[in-house]
Amino acid sequence: MTAVGRPWFRLMVYLPAAWLVLAIAAAVFVAFLPLPDPFKQALLRILQPPSAAHWLGTDALGRDVLSRSITGLRVSLVVGAGSVALGLALGGALGLVSGYFRGLIDLWISAVMTVVLSFPPLVLAIAIMSFAQPSLVLVIVVLGVLFVPAFARIARANTLALVDREFVLAARAIGMRDGFILMKEILPNLVAPMAAYSMLMVAVAIIGEAALSFLGLSVPPPQPTLGGMIAAERANLLHAPWSVFGPAGFLFLTILSLNIVGDQVQRRLDRREAAL
Repeated sequence: MTAVGRPWFRLMVYLPAAWLVLAIAAAVFVAFLPLPDPFKQALLRILQPPSAAHWLGTDALGRDVLSRSITGLRVSLVVGAGSVALGLALGGALGLVSGYFRGLIDLWISAVMTVVLSFPPLVLAIAIMSFAQPSLVLVIVVLGVLFVPAFARIARANTLALVDREFVLAARAIGMRDGFILMKEILPNLVAPMAAYSMLMVAVAIIGEAALSFLGLSVPPPQPTLGGMIAAERANLLHAPWSVFGPAGFLFLTILSLNIVGDQVQRRLDRREAAL
């Protein structure tokens, strides 16, 4: 029996996938869940340990850690999905054009992408957020722009591998225009590898948002964010660890699940390509 067919291996894939489904559903429908108000303070229940009323305990202001973690996870997922979608759209288009037309267009696009990649991404994000008014939209835009070079290089490499394939040469031979070839022949073949890579980049985006929120440069209070919750409660780590490990656990499980599922999707795509 191969490793893929073993029950423990399938469980390692199904559990992360189940966590992602559960996390997304909880983040979307958090307002309808039977949980305490994540914004309501109660000074009489400060730093209470986990109990039946508060599964992950309360924080330094008496707010429910579980409901705040789920609400913060929603911000992380929105930032992850939004920034990756922006980076995928811009970077994918640039990489597609660069790999197909090559020549001077490829030279200029590659040069610009190299310049952007030369800046440390987190440092650049911190610099931009420090001089602007932090908001959800700005975080998405900043991270999305930082993802453009990575997506552009992936799209360019795959386009270069496809541009001399038989179906593209046949399309040129019968007189199809470049735009039609790009949209109908090459782009559909980029969807699968770009989608698999996007799952991994969502995890990177969530880490980036958590780092920014830990530094106070993401979505401003009172909106809870996972990184912001960890930063606010780090002084209580020794005598109230649940206030830190609650949001940290949500962050860890989500990133781990995205990496495992994304890696498995990529493996399946690689095996399919090898079989062609």
